[in-house]
Amino acid sequence: MAEFKAFLAENGDIDYLDAVFVDMCGTVRGKRFPIEEAEKVFTSGVQMPKSLYFFDVTGVNEDILGMGFSDGDPDGHGRPISGSIVPVPWASMKQAQVMMTMEDDEGEPLSLEPRVVLANVAAKLAELGLHAVSACEFEFYILDRERDRKGLPQPPINPATGQRETANEVYGITELDGFMSLLKDIDEAAAAQGVPASGATAEYAPGQYEINLNHEDNVLLAGDHAIMLRHLIGAIARRHNFVASFMAKPFVGQTGNGLHVHCSVLDEKGHNIFDDGSDEGSKRLRHAIGGLQATLGDAMAFFAPNLNSYRRFGPNLFVPVNTAWGYNNRSVAFRVPAGAPEGRRIEHRVSGADANPYLVLAAILAGIHYGIVNEIDPGDPAEGNACDSMDESIPFFLPSALKRLRNSKIMREYFGDRYVDVYAETKLLEYEKFQRAISPLEYDWYL
Repeated sequence: MAEFKAFLAENGDIDYLDAVFVDMCGTVRGKRFPIEEAEKVFTSGVQMPKSLYFFDVTGVNEDILGMGFSDGDPDGHGRPISGSIVPVPWASMKQAQVMMTMEDDEGEPLSLEPRVVLANVAAKLAELGLHAVSACEFEFYILDRERDRKGLPQPPINPATGQRETANEVYGITELDGFMSLLKDIDEAAAAQGVPASGATAEYAPGQYEINLNHEDNVLLAGDHAIMLRHLIGAIARRHNFVASFMAKPFVGQTGNGLHVHCSVLDEKGHNIFDDGSDEGSKRLRHAIGGLQATLGDAMAFFAPNLNSYRRFGPNLFVPVNTAWGYNNRSVAFRVPAGAPEGRRIEHRVSGADANPYLVLAAILAGIHYGIVNEIDPGDPAEGNACDSMDESIPFFLPSALKRLRNSKIMREYFGDRYVDVYAETKLLEYEKFQRAISPLEYDWYL
């Protein structure tokens, strides 16, 4: 309550307060309260169905493992996360937003909440006297709000030229110029919400961009920032009459959207355990990479959470298709970027931009912990192009990835049996629902 009053003192009265929760798919959901009712969010909390944490991508609860209509869809108790009250600069009225977490019937953190899953994995690192420093990078497309005559998405019309984007101008400055009003509003919204966005680059396809986040030594905050950045980019794009898409593969002939995660690990004295003063990095760096290799196949369902996610993977697309690692090499799954030894880190390049950042970070920390504890050697670093041959042991198909997850003792150890079962069941039913729909291509081919 003190934080809310301090917020009002600094920002003035508001019209509405959004109490927001983040579901399994990384979608922001919640309730909007008029100012007359806002204080109760900070005094008595918010009652919300526990099932929101296992909604599928369509926002539906399919009665997962008897939870939903079978058990009466019970509420859990939501309470605000300290430090998360921020303004909503894109709103038509004066609004604020606070992130919420949920407790179970015993007052404990709800184990089905993705943020809690991440906290539990981070706690395993803490038992070793370690904590992660991490940052996420999102690739996304700015699209025209109108589909083409075939109903397909299309690149936007550049406001500066009046022409539709067609060129692949990676790192092009001119491509940024035409969308600077949009990008400036994204920067300002991020700053207003305390989201440390650090800059935009034009990517490999027309209308594709990347925005990075600064490193954060609290992994839960890193996850919060990733969720809120993706949310606010979508909101600002709508205000500019565009669509921001984080779909992994919106166009067959263009590059997909990735979620790259940079991660280092510090000990209790603040020393980066991946740094031993050499250019190659420490043994623990190698062990962490070895753990990421060993757990990649088991965690693919978190890194690639839906059917479209797997369209992003293919040879020679600068997308990981095996467990190769290397120094300053973008063709590998686990890249050790160039730079000063004290900043030694791993760039995890597997995940798509459509994944839940909390679960991605949890899977990465699980792999790092597993590798360090078991001292797994990753083998020799790759040189040159490492993405020309797909590793058949990695499940590059959603049903296979979900089966692998269900059978994974390692993921169950880190995520818990219940979460693995609920996640796998939710995503499998989502896939089966998709398969029941008849696509336009089926009519073109078989009618």
